[in-house]
Amino acid sequence: MKNTLKHAPLAAHLPADLSDALLVGRVWRAGDINGPSVVVVRNGEVFDITKQISTVADLLDRQDVVAFAKSAQGESLGDAEALIENSLNGTAGAPYLLAPNDLQAIKACGVTFAVSLLERVIEEQAGGNPAKADELRKSLLEDIGADLSAIKPGSPEAEKLKQQFIARGAWSQYMEVGIGPYAEVFSKSQPMSAVGFGADVGLHPASKWNNPEPEVVLAVNSRAEVVGAALGNDVNLRDIEGRSALLLGKAKDNNASCGIGPFIRLFDDKFTLDTVRNAEIRLLIEGAEDEFRLDGESRMREISRDPLDLVSQTAGAHHQYPDGFMLFLGTMFSPIKDRGAPGAGFTHKLGDRVTISTPSLGALVNHVQLSDAITPWTFGVRALYRNLAQRGLLA
Repeated sequence: MKNTLKHAPLAAHLPADLSDALLVGRVWRAGDINGPSVVVVRNGEVFDITKQISTVADLLDRQDVVAFAKSAQGESLGDAEALIENSLNGTAGAPYLLAPNDLQAIKACGVTFAVSLLERVIEEQAGGNPAKADELRKSLLEDIGADLSAIKPGSPEAEKLKQQFIARGAWSQYMEVGIGPYAEVFSKSQPMSAVGFGADVGLHPASKWNNPEPEVVLAVNSRAEVVGAALGNDVNLRDIEGRSALLLGKAKDNNASCGIGPFIRLFDDKFTLDTVRNAEIRLLIEGAEDEFRLDGESRMREISRDPLDLVSQTAGAHHQYPDGFMLFLGTMFSPIKDRGAPGAGFTHKLGDRVTISTPSLGALVNHVQLSDAITPWTFGVRALYRNLAQRGLLA
């Protein structure tokens, strides 16, 4: 399907303070190289530094990652706006963006916002049937009688509320991870499987009730240190997961179901974890075939668990990640605007353009297709190392 939606200005896809932003990522270079390259963006110019460091995982593991990224010598690939344009338009023979991570595990946290907690409970009680969602939403809001966003997970107040729900027969496994002591952390996708800026994202063909999830994704190295952040789209199949939480893997991990990009912005004196804590993540969905438009936002300050708490629940003495990991932090925004019939709620249509943005990180743009219609994922870890070896880039 040819997408006829007009793109935003190229600069809108990059951080608003691009001259101050230190960005790292990956591009695919065709021609003689024909493989992925590690790049750094400095003052808006893109440099291929693969001869200095062959994987992003190695780069993020450096003790001097910021200083190295600022000074590493590399081949100029031109300005970042041209790379954005190539990635949006599929310019033949030109370098284009990949997901900015490579060897890292891709993890995700769910039910980290009070609003998303309600939507997960609705999915569960609806049994995957979107027609029941609107009525359940009204009933739950009346039944809860508490501002869940004011409840600290794992606190005595949370335990008291839990007991009240149990007494009513309304307790849920989603409530447990929403206000209980332990966060939900799951494996979203496999290393090397995420798609990047401009690529198609995939829906399992069995799903009829689904949505994008606009999130901040933390870049964490092998020492469990948070060194940067990117934007992510955790494609969500509400009908499949709603049938059973045991179907989470089927709902979450499919071909092209995970988008990350456009770059990882490294933490420095201009961009910090507090920037993430206060970020407002905008979600824009534009229909290619029905002129549908949905504009919403997720406010990170309303997250129930601090990002560092989520990192510590993912990695530590109980679980190590020698190649680091990317951690989706969850979202407060679950689109419910009717699309089509009244009360039908939201679901994707093929060709939808999804734009996830925030000023400090730019914008991640993807288009929606079916997972079994998108080019299969074949370039995994072994393919990466074969490619690097052929290019003489393995020490």
